Amino acid sequence: MKIAAFPKCYLDIIPSKMTVFDWIEMSKTLGAEGLEMYERFFTSLDDAYIDSVGEAIHNAGYAMPMLCCSPDFTNPDADGRKRALDFEVEMIRVTRRLGGARACCRVLTGQRYPEVSVEQGLIWVKEAIDQLLPIAREYDIVLGLENHYKDGFWKYPEFAQKKDVFLQVLATNPDRDHFGVQYDPSNAIVAGDDPIELLRLFADRVVSMHASDRYLAPGATLEALRQTDGTLGYSPDLRHGVTGRGLNDYDTIFSILAAAGYDGWVSIEDGMNGLDEMRESIEFLKRMRDKYFTK
Repeated sequence: MKIAAFPKCYLDIIPSKMTVFDWIEMSKTLGAEGLEMYERFFTSLDDAYIDSVGEAIHNAGYAMPMLCCSPDFTNPDADGRKRALDFEVEMIRVTRRLGGARACCRVLTGQRYPEVSVEQGLIWVKEAIDQLLPIAREYDIVLGLENHYKDGFWKYPEFAQKKDVFLQVLATNPDRDHFGVQYDPSNAIVAGDDPIELLRLFADRVVSMHASDRYLAPGATLEALRQTDGTLGYSPDLRHGVTGRGLNDYDTIFSILAAAGYDGWVSIEDGMNGLDEMRESIEFLKRMRDKYFTK
């Protein structure tokens, strides 16, 4: 198991107010071994620029284990779906350039548009992933399907946010070499699902993981936050904090992953309350690694 950092706290300001190079420099005190990137961090996709980002990552002593992308394959507009597919293809190329062989490129299903049925959405998502897999194989990049909530730039939540739809998407693409799960236990909580129960269903297909934690505000309960569709959404009463001190049972999570033979990356996706908390979270992950993955 290897440990990376992803700056959720800076998604809204990179690259408009802060460059990806600034983030790479700031991250050096965290004690991580890798830095995840996000599709919106780059000011160019030209090879020279991407190579300069890769050089900065390498010079800081890091690997680039995953590029977080948010394709919208359920867009009711056919041209919109085509643009999403073309961009994800470009992101696979960028992933290989930054992370090398076997790096992960995150894939989402798209937004839960009110006018798109589950049946239609599943068809479009399968078509998209079926077209991406040959390209992922060509570049030797692994597509990681995340149990996601909602990209910050989207209007609607993730089409496959809930367990039943997510599992249907996963089942329609049985490739285990270049397609798997990007697991986020906190997103399972937001979806109203049990993170442990969910993980047990696909532990042998996890290819990467985000490790954040959520805390209930004083007086709040999960049942009180539950919406009509069973999800919690991003309620202000469901807060970010140091990983390992919140709602997620990381001892059970890591014991399941270790039993499944997981040897990939786990990334801290946080910093909402400052980099000190991200640093504490990374130290927690190192203790979990020593406990469950070091023989």
